[in-house]
Amino acid sequence: MKRLNDKGLNTILWVFAICITIGLVIYQRSTDPSYPLAGEVLIEGETINFKLIRTFGGNRDALVRLNVPNNDINGTITLKQYKSYDDWSSMEMFRDGNELVGVIPNQPMTGKVEYIITLNKNDIDYELTVDPVIISFKGEVPRSILIPHIFFMFMALLFSLRVGLEVFFRKKDTKYFTGVVLFTLFLGGLLLGPLVQKYAFDAYWTGWPFGHDTTNNKTLIVFIFWVIAWFVLRKKPKNILWPFIAVIVMLIVYAIPHSMPGSEIDHTKQQTEEIK
Repeated sequence: MKRLNDKGLNTILWVFAICITIGLVIYQRSTDPSYPLAGEVLIEGETINFKLIRTFGGNRDALVRLNVPNNDINGTITLKQYKSYDDWSSMEMFRDGNELVGVIPNQPMTGKVEYIITLNKNDIDYELTVDPVIISFKGEVPRSILIPHIFFMFMALLFSLRVGLEVFFRKKDTKYFTGVVLFTLFLGGLLLGPLVQKYAFDAYWTGWPFGHDTTNNKTLIVFIFWVIAWFVLRKKPKNILWPFIAVIVMLIVYAIPHSMPGSEIDHTKQQTEEIK
């Protein structure tokens, strides 16, 4: 079998890197605790599909919308502040065309509310989830900052995977790709990341040494490993160990759900404030 030329091998490695990146992006979205919780409930032979929001940005009340065309089905939302001694309070969901809408009062940045949706038909209740759904509130992040942040973070992931493939199969551009990882990770994680967090949670950095925010700490750890890999490659361009370690650390970081655990308000440590 004729051996692949360098151009062909390079193309194949890029295809693999892109496919793995897409797979990791899908995995992150499916495990992200801020991604809407999807499911379905069967009510007298009628299937109701739902997506329950678990994050909300802005200074308005959050609206939980369910597509329920059947006017004989009503809904109730029961809620309370997360990590509080508050009593549960219930409100009827109102109808907006084919949708039932539940209102969750706006909370301060990093505030959370746990809620349960119950549908009712012919005096029979149908709870959509076994456990309460937790929704976190944040400030609204401008798209001009959020989109570049996401772009550069996933470019860093793509090029890190390309480094991992390069060190084993091609061994030509490891140092160059490592530099790209470092550049995109700096822009997306250490420059734009704090700006996103400032808009969302009114703090630029809540990881070490100022706090314990997992997202900040993950970014810092992975950046340090890529800095080490880059400096090692400057002296030893054919080094395999440190680029490989940096890739493994990057994969571990991306395997950890993006928003877990993050900043939050613990109402049990301060005066209880009822949801109004």
